[in-house]
Amino acid sequence: MSDLSMLAEDPAFALAYRVRNPAPVQPTSLLLLLHGVGGNETNLTGLAAGIAPDVLVVLPRGPLTLGDAQHAWFRVAFTPAGPQIVAEEAEASRQSLVRFIAQLQAAHGIAPARTLIAGFSQGGILSASVGLTAPASVAGFAVLSGRILPELEPLLAPREQLARVQALIAHGRDDMKLPVDWAERADALLRRLEVAHALRLYPGGHGISDAMARDFLDWTHATLAKPDARTAGHSTQAAGSS
Repeated sequence: MSDLSMLAEDPAFALAYRVRNPAPVQPTSLLLLLHGVGGNETNLTGLAAGIAPDVLVVLPRGPLTLGDAQHAWFRVAFTPAGPQIVAEEAEASRQSLVRFIAQLQAAHGIAPARTLIAGFSQGGILSASVGLTAPASVAGFAVLSGRILPELEPLLAPREQLARVQALIAHGRDDMKLPVDWAERADALLRRLEVAHALRLYPGGHGISDAMARDFLDWTHATLAKPDARTAGHSTQAAGSS
């Protein structure tokens, strides 16, 4: 936690957040890292530490409080029929994130083409929700042990806009919380939408393994290294990691 700033609760921003320290004086890029349900903005400190120092890494706090240091982007019940969400809360969080990204970009002079959003579990869900409905806001999104909400379908941006976005889907093959078929469904959806993406599957369950973290950092660095992160080709890459 010493690697993060104090929690900022500025009314000029849509969400409370922390920043990875030391924050760059003149950041070249922006990365948002979103925690999962029941977690908080400090959970992805380890991932933040691996990002290049010229990138402004922002870790927002989910707007719902579930308990002491426990937050969420929306409430969800895990049932035999699959996850059942409070759709209104998911939509409110999606809209808050789109506003929050624009506020950060304006405050720091960072273009959407130099902006990425990623998250674990429910944070990955919201990252995909932003990337697929507001592709003008970001260059790419990563879903780490998460899924893409079927409820998002009516809000998807036009295919020609989605063609500018890069994505990473990373998932454990033995995930019992969100089974791996959610990653396979995400892969199929992104193929249908012609969104350039990589699918990475790993041994293990619902979490971020060392291999997943390495692949995420590599994907982040490669995406931000592009002159314009939203001009890459549209081919889909699917592969497995050890």
